[in-house]
Amino acid sequence: MSTIKLSVKEKIAYGLGDTGCNFVWQTVMLFLAYFYTDIYGLSPAHMGTMFLLVRFIDAVTDPLMGSVVDRTKSKHGRYRPYLLWMAVPFGIACMLAFFTPDLGETGKIVYAYASYIFLTLMYTAINVPYCAMANAMTDDSQERTSLQSYRFALSTAGGLVVAMVALPLVDVIGQGDVQKGYLGAMAIMGLGAIALFFVSFANTRERVVHEEEDKQSVLEDLKLLMKNNQWRILFIVNTVLLTGVVLKAASTMYYVNSVMGRPDLATTLMVVGMLANIVGAIFSAPVLGKYDKPKVYRALIIASGFLSALLYLVDPSNIAMVFALVILLGVVQMSTTPILWSMMSDVVDYEKTRSNRSLSGMVFSTNLFAIKLGIALGGAGVGWILAWFGYQGGAETQTPEAINAINLLFTVIPGIFFASLAVIMMFYKLDNQKLDQIKAMLALDAKEQEDRKPLAHNAELG
Repeated sequence: MSTIKLSVKEKIAYGLGDTGCNFVWQTVMLFLAYFYTDIYGLSPAHMGTMFLLVRFIDAVTDPLMGSVVDRTKSKHGRYRPYLLWMAVPFGIACMLAFFTPDLGETGKIVYAYASYIFLTLMYTAINVPYCAMANAMTDDSQERTSLQSYRFALSTAGGLVVAMVALPLVDVIGQGDVQKGYLGAMAIMGLGAIALFFVSFANTRERVVHEEEDKQSVLEDLKLLMKNNQWRILFIVNTVLLTGVVLKAASTMYYVNSVMGRPDLATTLMVVGMLANIVGAIFSAPVLGKYDKPKVYRALIIASGFLSALLYLVDPSNIAMVFALVILLGVVQMSTTPILWSMMSDVVDYEKTRSNRSLSGMVFSTNLFAIKLGIALGGAGVGWILAWFGYQGGAETQTPEAINAINLLFTVIPGIFFASLAVIMMFYKLDNQKLDQIKAMLALDAKEQEDRKPLAHNAELG
């Protein structure tokens, strides 16, 4: 099995797919909770409960989608064609999620559930194959880390665009009608996502093709994967990580408005954070790629937890210090992301040596479910905590208890979640030495497969 190197052009093209995805998903992370409570008119408790309940649907659809893509055969490959097939529905789903219908209280709750469910289903349908495609592009672990660095630098660039233009677009399009403004702004984001998925599809290729395997049901594949202890660790890590990330991200607008008392700084703070994320993603592979991934991840995630919690001690009126810590946290935390996603690819290879099954789609779909579960828990946590401490959506002033709760949601609480990941990662064993052994085993298996082909051919001729 020869190592497959990728061109910079193809790495950029792959990353642009996540730029498009983030045009949509970053709007959800940054604005949807605030939109539902302060624009759409849902109570924080309704919003939080909805975010959590929808995940029960993902528990079924995510592994199902993983199984579907693992069994897909087309002239474009196994995973890549979904970028073409699902781009338009995904873009439309973004617009529908930010539409405010005039249906009365019950009707609006029903519509919020329906549109949010549709958005998460479309996210699953395009993101599961997109993530799994990295394993089909190259077989080299370090090259995959590099690919993920490009991906998350460009993904964050998509988030940067959202942070810079979303709220100004709301103002320009809405002309005082905030509901109309959000709908128009998100329609533009959706169109941008569609275009970038098409670009990604046209400029990437699948090269790693696994041999035919015995057919199994989705449930059998899932049972097999659940016996993989390294997969279980990453599933837990993704759930805990995204819970913390969303607690922080979803409380950003509340923090700027109510804790800092500077709504005029919302766009600037988000833009600065995104720029810091891009720096972290870019330097992750070249600076950290040669080290053992589990060790580096543990050190950086502890630093992330410390920096996040430290922000609670900063006077919110000290704008320079708030921005400095947000920048530093953005660089450190995003540098862990390519490492984590590269570890998911390593788990796919480990599963191949463990069970002789290539479950790339299943590995990534179940971890995407873990991510969405974390997003749901984080979103629900924000809604429930705000409701518990008496936050009133749209009110000009909030109680001291509500303001302190928002401060904790943005700083200490996510910091605890981040730091706890270091403990979980102590049980992850796929270090560089183990990965070299896995690669050698896969190369030997591939050679044996090639050696058997002439024998089978001669037998047919005989």
